[in-house]
Amino acid sequence: MNRTCTKIQIYDTTLRDGAQGEGISFSVQDKLRIAQKLDKLGVAYIEGGWPGSNPRDAEFFAAASRMDWQFAKLTAFGSTRRAGLAAEQDENLQKLIAAGTPAVAIFGKTWLLHVDHVLKTTPEENLAMIRESCAFLAQQGREVIFDAEHFFDGYKDDPDYALAVLRAAADGGAVTLTLCDTNGGTMPVDVFRICESVRAAFPPEIRLGIHTHNDGDLAVANSIMGVRAGCGQVQGTINGYGERCGNANLSSIIANLELKTDFSCLPEGKLAELKSVSSFVDDLANVRHNRRAPFVGDSAFAHKGGMHVNAVQKDPRTFEHVPPEAVGNGRRILVSDLSGKSNLVMKAAELGFDLKKSDDLGKLLAVLKERENAGYEYEAADASFAVLLHKLFGKWGHYFKLEGFRVIIEKRHHDGRTISEATVKVSVNGISELTAAEGDGPVNALDLALRKSLERFYPEIKEIALADFKVRILDGVNGTAARTRVLIDSTDGRNTWGTVGLDDNIIQASWEALVDSVEYALYRKNIEPVITDEKLDD
Repeated sequence: MNRTCTKIQIYDTTLRDGAQGEGISFSVQDKLRIAQKLDKLGVAYIEGGWPGSNPRDAEFFAAASRMDWQFAKLTAFGSTRRAGLAAEQDENLQKLIAAGTPAVAIFGKTWLLHVDHVLKTTPEENLAMIRESCAFLAQQGREVIFDAEHFFDGYKDDPDYALAVLRAAADGGAVTLTLCDTNGGTMPVDVFRICESVRAAFPPEIRLGIHTHNDGDLAVANSIMGVRAGCGQVQGTINGYGERCGNANLSSIIANLELKTDFSCLPEGKLAELKSVSSFVDDLANVRHNRRAPFVGDSAFAHKGGMHVNAVQKDPRTFEHVPPEAVGNGRRILVSDLSGKSNLVMKAAELGFDLKKSDDLGKLLAVLKERENAGYEYEAADASFAVLLHKLFGKWGHYFKLEGFRVIIEKRHHDGRTISEATVKVSVNGISELTAAEGDGPVNALDLALRKSLERFYPEIKEIALADFKVRILDGVNGTAARTRVLIDSTDGRNTWGTVGLDDNIIQASWEALVDSVEYALYRKNIEPVITDEKLDD
């Protein structure tokens, strides 16, 4: 919809500050792909890295300079000149110019604690370093963004000096002064108060930015308070990547600004791409997506309690603060022993079953609660729940008959390796197939052997792969003989589905989940089963 809003610039530092987070590493190609995705989303600035710190970032800027950018300005990051060195002689500043980006961001010290104990220079020299560095970059035709490191701590310690640092940067030609909560410990009320004071101290043509860290779990709130107090630019990272507890999470900041304030930060129609961007960055970082992430997580609009689902069915606004589709997400109805009939009606409809007029809803609810009491769990096992629906109403069939399987784990003395091997024998329409496979573990070997045995009859099975495997021991009292629940995620490269198995034996529980996974996949492809009409109590 068209809105009259104050425009806020989004400055993304996922590729630089985010990459400093523990366990995060991007190749040059990863960085280029993420930058293209961010540009398509419509962010205003993409900080690609620090060309003075490593060859990888220099290579990124060289490659990025040959690409077209629609919305974003590529930005190179670095520090002010060194103490006692002329700006034009500083190697770091020269590399910022060599990066060829239209904008550059440099950081400088605003807290006298750092000036005295880290830089080990005088307050006057620190101001000169900032002023002269900004002036040198501006004279080279670059848009200069000054990151006032530790600004809030510095302001609380000595507000006059902190403001003097900002004036030095502005005098040198910086067009944006970014106020940084580098330690991540400032409270929102203080962020608002200090940002408001800084805004009053500078003319409107000097843009203020806000850069917060999440050490107090307040980075998103602090960023929004900064905007409320007059900051026109927000720095952060997708999914909150960053050192220690992370940077401000742009996924949440963007959604909050766009949907809940009179500020706008993306081009019209781009907000619906937010979830896909969030997942894309996680994929390239090889990080499991946070299911509980606000707005973009798989659980952000998931409903489980029966009363909640009943209310959402009548009006989604009852338990959804924003429409899920606004950020590219979707509503999910979970089924469990807490479910009511509304859960089952909506979940069944999601899976293609119309049970609104069925007298069997009560029976389905009773069966579900009985099975979950035994240890089954269907929240993350949509495919097994679909199979359960089919079996309960007499509409399910099998695609093969198991004649037997065997799993062997061998510890080899000569090389110390542990080998898992599975043998599976199945029959389809009276034709037997015996196959074996080695895997990284017994379940992986069993999965590979099962799919290998079925490829002759169902070539489509080649597309299916095991994506994730989880085990939970439900009764610790019995030790190794305890009942075990296995959850398996499978994928065909386009869709992912979950299945569940339960048994005292982990291999048998895994087999149950694997069978559901394979047969559900074949059912989704409209392939006719060879054994029909299995009842739930068969």
